[in-house]
Amino acid sequence: MNDDEEGAVVLAEALTVRSDLAKRLEQLKARLLRNAKVQKGDTPAEDPAQMLEEFERNVGELRSLIARINATNAATVIEGGLTMTQALAERDMLRLCVAAYRDLAKEATITQSRTTRSEVRFHPTVSVADTQKKVDDYSKQLRLLEVKIQKHNWNTELV
Repeated sequence: MNDDEEGAVVLAEALTVRSDLAKRLEQLKARLLRNAKVQKGDTPAEDPAQMLEEFERNVGELRSLIARINATNAATVIEGGLTMTQALAERDMLRLCVAAYRDLAKEATITQSRTTRSEVRFHPTVSVADTQKKVDDYSKQLRLLEVKIQKHNWNTELV
């Protein structure tokens, strides 16, 4: 990714390149492992030395790109003094809350049908309605924040 030739690079493009590089490194790793050993007298299907060179080149490119993305996120203010880095941390916490409350609501929902009087009866220890409301509230906050993040990803030039 060379911004001198292509003009300014926006954050969203850099994030896509980062994802592609990470996938490429995983693929190279898998290919390297498949060619790490051969039966004596055989040759590997691919040259591990060439793949290692490509791997190291990609690692260097990814390292540089991640540093630029992080610097951009730290310097980008998306609203009311909130930096992109802080917004991303908030997004992670909202995702955690949505998942936890969703799982709690699911677990507290009683779906057993009793066929005899001697069967164990379960009762929820939390209000499923209140818990589901929390899921809805956190989900809405998450959606709104993700829209802001995406908007800034496409409007922010990479440092």
